Amino acid sequence: MLITLEGIDGGGKTTVREALEATLDGENAVFTREPTDSWYGDAAYRSIDDDDADSVAELFLYTADHADHLSRVVRPALDDGNIVVSDRYSDSRYAYQGATLAGTIDEPMKYIKAIHDPFTRPPDATLYLDVPPEVGAERAGATNKFETATYLKTVRANYERLINDEPDRFHRIDATRSEDEVVETAREIVTDLLA
Repeated sequence: MLITLEGIDGGGKTTVREALEATLDGENAVFTREPTDSWYGDAAYRSIDDDDADSVAELFLYTADHADHLSRVVRPALDDGNIVVSDRYSDSRYAYQGATLAGTIDEPMKYIKAIHDPFTRPPDATLYLDVPPEVGAERAGATNKFETATYLKTVRANYERLINDEPDRFHRIDATRSEDEVVETAREIVTDLLA
C-alpha cells in the first residue's frame, strides 16, 4: 500500500510522518519524501530558493525527481510487500506547480497530470493535512516563494480540486487542531487502512 501525506506548507506533514514511523516501527514500512535526497531532488530544492527559476523547467526538475523516486524507492519497496509512506508525492506537483504555471499554460493541472499518467504509481490513500493559507504561511515562516499566503491560497484550491476528483482516496485531517490530536487522527486513519 502506498500512503501519501499532502497539504500546503505548515500543515504538519513532517510531524505526522515522524509519528507514523514510530507507530509502524517493526512493520514492513518504508518512509520517504519528495523532493528526495537524490541529485534530482537537490536540483529541485535549489530551484525553490531561486525566485527567477523558470516555472516549466522547475516542473520538470520535480518530475524527474519523482520518476527517480519511483524507480529507486517506491516500486521496489511495494514489490517487496512493504507499506510505503511518502511525505509529499505527485499531488504536490499537481497542486504547487499547477499554481506556479497558472497563466503560463492552459489548464496546468491537467497538463501536469498528463505528463505523469504514463509512468507514475497513484497512491492508494492520501492523508490531507488541511490548514488555511494564512496559518500555513505563518507556521512555515514564509521563507521562500512557495510559502506565501497568497500562493498557498491557490495551492489549497488546487488540492480541493484533487479531493473533489477522488474523494474516496483522500482523508482530510483538520491540522489547525493540536499536534497530539492531528497525530492521533492520522494514526487512526492509517491503522484502519492497514486493517
